[in-house]
Amino acid sequence: MSRRRAKQHALFEVTAGPLDPERVVDAVRSDEAGAVALFYGVVRNENLGRRVLYLEYEAYAEMAEKVMRELAAEIKARWPVREVAVQHRTGRLDIGETSLLVAVSSAHRREAFDACHAYVDRLKQSVPVWKKEVFEGGEEWIEGPA
Repeated sequence: MSRRRAKQHALFEVTAGPLDPERVVDAVRSDEAGAVALFYGVVRNENLGRRVLYLEYEAYAEMAEKVMRELAAEIKARWPVREVAVQHRTGRLDIGETSLLVAVSSAHRREAFDACHAYVDRLKQSVPVWKKEVFEGGEEWIEGPA
């Protein structure tokens, strides 16, 4: 018996709420995809030799989601991937919380891993999401597109 999944709509979302890895994976799964790579970006407690207390993310959500879709098209043109789905958090995130989920599906694992890695790199370069790191003794905006 086939386990055919209903076709999901593309998922590119900036949200202040908790991220949902099951929803992100379901958005890319299909019977044609033998691999799904899922990247979790998680807030860590140290950066640049200083103790991180928490992060704050800000985004131009509508533009960020548009750029996320454009990046997915770029990735699909470069690798034989089936689908890409993304969720990115905004607001205050404490240590251990998930800030980013990227899922990529393809027929084979290598393409899924490579495409997912490339997508995360491109997202950090070009999506209008900014990260403020609050650490012991100060704070600093440390990421965002140039």
